[in-house]
Amino acid sequence: MPTANPAALEIFNLHKRFSEPAVNDLSLKVKAGEFYALLGPNGAGKTTTLRMVSGLLEADAGTVRICGIDAFKDPIAAKKILAWVPDEPMVYDKLTPLEYLEFVAGLWNMDADFAQAKADSLLDAFGLGPHAGERCGGFSKGMRQKVALAGALIHEPRLIILDEPLTGLDAGSARQVKQVLTDLVAKGVTVIMTTHILEVAERMADRIGIIARGRLVAEGTLAELRSRASAEGHSLEDIFLDIVGGAQSDGQSDTFTDPSHLPDEKVA
Repeated sequence: MPTANPAALEIFNLHKRFSEPAVNDLSLKVKAGEFYALLGPNGAGKTTTLRMVSGLLEADAGTVRICGIDAFKDPIAAKKILAWVPDEPMVYDKLTPLEYLEFVAGLWNMDADFAQAKADSLLDAFGLGPHAGERCGGFSKGMRQKVALAGALIHEPRLIILDEPLTGLDAGSARQVKQVLTDLVAKGVTVIMTTHILEVAERMADRIGIIARGRLVAEGTLAELRSRASAEGHSLEDIFLDIVGGAQSDGQSDTFTDPSHLPDEKVA
């Protein structure tokens, strides 16, 4: 049974191994109504973790609770209150944005009138209103990403999990997405986001978790991470490099000189 006033996400001793450990005894907690940024170098285990949380990948061991619901024992109940948006947008090319949202609303068995009003609101929020009748097959990656985001939000989830949501977006579209997420957090929705654009995490996140080699190596507010790091600089990039560099067992940290231009993480 869900507990009273539960955290939005609780992970306990989560494990996943492929040819080698990808997530290794990971535990973390995200508060309800919090904007939480999950950071780490390529291959750190961020996407693998979020796929297990979302029910897309089976864990080898551990427990995941979403708003008090055991996501492994009651996956349907957990999925009803969360949204997952991968870094590669997945929409149907032959549908228009409005048709896609209507389709997703139907999967959630939403009231037709409510779904229509919600779809119109989301299309406007993401600047898709003028393109509501155009087929998604002709859209850029950035526009497809916004359609996918709108589809993820139509059932009003309590927990939103985003893997590199700003990839492929121009400056204007990125601002629209950030505004939508900020407004949702202000209403009590929880957002968990991975990003290689450290400036975004620095500006938007209430708390930041840093993963290296499948383990949580640091967590806290920017001020708390700053007090822990020994780097001379005070930016999140300086803090990230200092903490991740110290966590590398081989003494080598990943290069992160230009986070906004790193390749997308595909597996972990």
